[in-house]
Amino acid sequence: MKRFLLSLSVAVSVVATPAWAGDISFRHEVEHAIDHGLDWLKAHQNATNGSWSTPDQPALTALALTAFMGDPSLGSNSISPGVQRGYEFIQASAKPDGAIYNKGLQNYNTALCVMALVAARNPAYAPQILRARQWLLTQQVDSGGVGYGDHGPHSDMNNTFTALEALYYSKPLAADKSLAGAKDLNWPAAIHFIQSCQNLGEDAKNRGGFIYDPTSSKAPAVTNASGKVALRSYGSISYAGLLSYIYCDVPRDDARITAVYDWSRDNFTLDENPGMGQQGLYYYLHLMAKALTIYGTDRLTLQDGRSIDWRHDLAMKLLNLQQTDGSWSNPNNRWWEHDPALVTSYSLLSLEMLHDKL
Repeated sequence: MKRFLLSLSVAVSVVATPAWAGDISFRHEVEHAIDHGLDWLKAHQNATNGSWSTPDQPALTALALTAFMGDPSLGSNSISPGVQRGYEFIQASAKPDGAIYNKGLQNYNTALCVMALVAARNPAYAPQILRARQWLLTQQVDSGGVGYGDHGPHSDMNNTFTALEALYYSKPLAADKSLAGAKDLNWPAAIHFIQSCQNLGEDAKNRGGFIYDPTSSKAPAVTNASGKVALRSYGSISYAGLLSYIYCDVPRDDARITAVYDWSRDNFTLDENPGMGQQGLYYYLHLMAKALTIYGTDRLTLQDGRSIDWRHDLAMKLLNLQQTDGSWSNPNNRWWEHDPALVTSYSLLSLEMLHDKL
């Protein structure tokens, strides 16, 4: 993932140089876990069409492909036939208007497929990336956010995050192509929508964190001391909110970014998705790795005063959760996390981001 960031000329200066020398032995353990996980994915690719998991959702194949492209041992010209077939599956799922999906979840599928295509660093994919990017730009609704892709009025934080991420990483390519007259996002409206999903009131327990959309949270509601029902912040969507602000080029020292960073730090845990228990655990860990890497923090000072090497602790957690066959899976199936292809991809992407800083 580090090479992915650099290859896109993304400003990675916010990622501080670690003060420690690193643990070579532990890095080798992480590399072994990555190799073992990629071997599992290789063995579980759909032989008939090149997809992973279900062909109905190309996003799942896109996540696996992005994991293969983030392999620390990947050479410059070493894309395997299986990976190539996966990319051919994504291309075959593209629609004339630029969207990439098969059955529903148009935005989610298109955004993650764009990420996989960008990660390939293949100039031949540029036209398809740009068509998909332009389609994503049409999905913003009046609220400023993005929904599931039916142009309806309902936006949510997670679909907005996935769209913003794809737009952010494909932006250098769009700039290079100088798309005269091409549609752009209403960035101030996007920021306004993101803020509308952030708890910024006086409730100390939830302040700074995020909810799913301006009127609802996936976490159970809580009643405060005054008897008022509060929409509860939860972990995965709070990291999605932090990343979304970054993708909108909101300054790192902005009070809204500081607030969500503080909430995430104060609610730091590797044992559950805060507010959601085991639901979405691996997505939470994946977004944690991504958000804290891009935000640029090497150590976290927790509420009890301990300063932790969060990268080492997160990598160790994922190593301990890996199955003997190389896969990962969540017994809790919320958000498809019982699917080992999905969760193995999340875990591999997380370890690849952590690898070079360990």
